[in-house]
Amino acid sequence: MLINCTAYQHGRKLADIPVADISDYLLQPDTFVWVALKDPTPEELAVMKEEFGLHELAIEDANHGHQRPKVEEYDTELFVVMHLIEEKDNKLEVGEVHVFVGPNYILSVRNNSSRDFLGVRARCEREPKMLAKGAGYVLYALMDAVVDRYFPLIEKLETEVEAMEDRIFTKGAASSNIRRLYRLKRKVTVLKHAVLPLMEAAGKLHSGRVPEVCAKSRHYFRDVYDHLARINASLDSLREMIGTAIQVNLSMVTIDQTEISKRLAAWAGIFAVATAFAGIWGMNFNHMPELEWKYGYPFGIAVIAGTSAFLWWRFRKAKWL
Repeated sequence: MLINCTAYQHGRKLADIPVADISDYLLQPDTFVWVALKDPTPEELAVMKEEFGLHELAIEDANHGHQRPKVEEYDTELFVVMHLIEEKDNKLEVGEVHVFVGPNYILSVRNNSSRDFLGVRARCEREPKMLAKGAGYVLYALMDAVVDRYFPLIEKLETEVEAMEDRIFTKGAASSNIRRLYRLKRKVTVLKHAVLPLMEAAGKLHSGRVPEVCAKSRHYFRDVYDHLARINASLDSLREMIGTAIQVNLSMVTIDQTEISKRLAAWAGIFAVATAFAGIWGMNFNHMPELEWKYGYPFGIAVIAGTSAFLWWRFRKAKWL
């Protein structure tokens, strides 16, 4: 679906144009065309390929989707893939935005994501001096918008991890804690797969041999790289905290199991002594002095009860009960 198709000259909007006129505007000096698509069909991408002269390998990746975040250079054209992360029903869903950038055009293709980039377009149009830098600046603005959307997710994850640390020492919550911690770890992994490759790709746009289309905006891409580096460090810290929390939680489970084993062993010892006395006096011998004694039964019960009480007191003092 076509969202926008707009021509800009000297950093100012010329007009919203039909797709068929794109090639005509590309011939005008100091002009570039910005097109936005959402969940396009292969036929729509084929039209864009013809209008902009896009590389067939980049179009193939855009059609197939499920790409790793990356920056690929085809002659004077850049193909950029970024992941769009959204939280729905306490799960992270991954969408993609594919960006084709040339000397006088930029095409953004958004897939499997409900959040648009209209705010990015409005921001660029409010800054004509920056927009005059061309398609490279628009690419920076799109990347910056994608990266900024990661920060609230990081903050929420940090809050959830802190809450989990308080729950670890709650009695009887070990099983639910493990499930929640692994859900958090899965979310961190999803974000890590989006951030780390994009950070590596952003490094190509501000250091070394920078693509010509991004040369005027290389300092802005360094800012994006710094944000990604900070997010990546936060994710590493979160991953370490979650790993530590899982180990502590497992240790708490082991401690609880040890306490239960102690209690069972203590009661088993008490009943073993009682069983031993009962077994001795239950033997069928003719000559047992206690059998003829009228106080034999009360004496036997008293011995069993007294011994059991003494053992209970000793186990209680040793904190096994």
